[in-house]
Amino acid sequence: MLPPLLDVESIQARLRVIFPEGTPERARCIGLAAARTVFVMLYVGAIEGHEWLAPKYVYRMGNTQAAKTDGSDRAAYLAAVRKPGTPEPSDRWYRENTRESIRDEVLGRALVPIGAVLVNPHVPTTSSKGRYALRADLAALFDPALSTAPFEAAAAGWRAARLSPNALATVKVLQVAAAGSKSKVPVTLPRGEGRVMAPGLSSVITKAVVEVFAPRFLTNPAVVWISESGHKVVEKHDALLHSLGVKIDPGKLLPDVILADTAADLLFLFVEVVATEGPVHEERRNGLLKLITEAGFRPEQAAFLSAFQSRTHAAFKKVVASLAWGSFAWCFSEPDHLIAFDGLRPAGVSRLRDFVPLTRPE
Repeated sequence: MLPPLLDVESIQARLRVIFPEGTPERARCIGLAAARTVFVMLYVGAIEGHEWLAPKYVYRMGNTQAAKTDGSDRAAYLAAVRKPGTPEPSDRWYRENTRESIRDEVLGRALVPIGAVLVNPHVPTTSSKGRYALRADLAALFDPALSTAPFEAAAAGWRAARLSPNALATVKVLQVAAAGSKSKVPVTLPRGEGRVMAPGLSSVITKAVVEVFAPRFLTNPAVVWISESGHKVVEKHDALLHSLGVKIDPGKLLPDVILADTAADLLFLFVEVVATEGPVHEERRNGLLKLITEAGFRPEQAAFLSAFQSRTHAAFKKVVASLAWGSFAWCFSEPDHLIAFDGLRPAGVSRLRDFVPLTRPE
């Protein structure tokens, strides 16, 4: 029994909902080639437990054939496309040599790794036989009878069941970031006080640094300083700054966040929040380090962090090559992981201060 069909455009619209921003290889999962691949899988019944699809089934499909949606027409197409030397339609979607992009780009790099498509392990990659099938639970999301609300709920359930924890976290992060771009962002400091920051991704990342990063990687965290764009200071721990002799000139060197780990040997952490640009590069690191050494502290009592939304976000990709040696990167989509731009993490390290001082490679 072949499933009812949506057209390619409607399938692509649903793919955009099933795979929201933050999904690994999202562009490949929601592109026209992916929508056409899913359409053909449904067209020939290449669904878990039934038929298998070969890439040639996709690139030999054309608009005229796609419009023939009766069960007999679909069965006849499957029978014909399996045979070598079958006449090809004049309005075919792809040329012969594009089968590599269907197999390698759409299936191999996107739909298979993300858990949307199964592969028959008994059929070689180079075989002309079908070896790909939609998972049954994903195929169900393309039922034309599903209205908007039930479809969205079912799509969320599919993601929860099939996506990896990291992928789910990234999707959640982007949803939080989207919400934070429209309304003010409340931030709770380690001492329990509340602050409110302006809407925007920078504020969302700052909130994550204070509420998520600090308790994970610092032993006894304190917020010394928080600023927003436009030189607005949201939090300034004057008593601590004065007692430590740290002098910040907002007109010259304005950090986004300064945290302090006040357990045992004091450690300062300078944080640059990177929504678009402005990471801790070499010049910035040297300037911030000077603040600490001029106050009489040792260089190893300072650490430097560039905070991002995720490793897949454009800002991370844009600036990662310019991050300073002797600094760290952290993404709140993967909150338990810290990227060190110097040396190797020793076994058993769990706190930021255990990374400091960092050993510069020879």
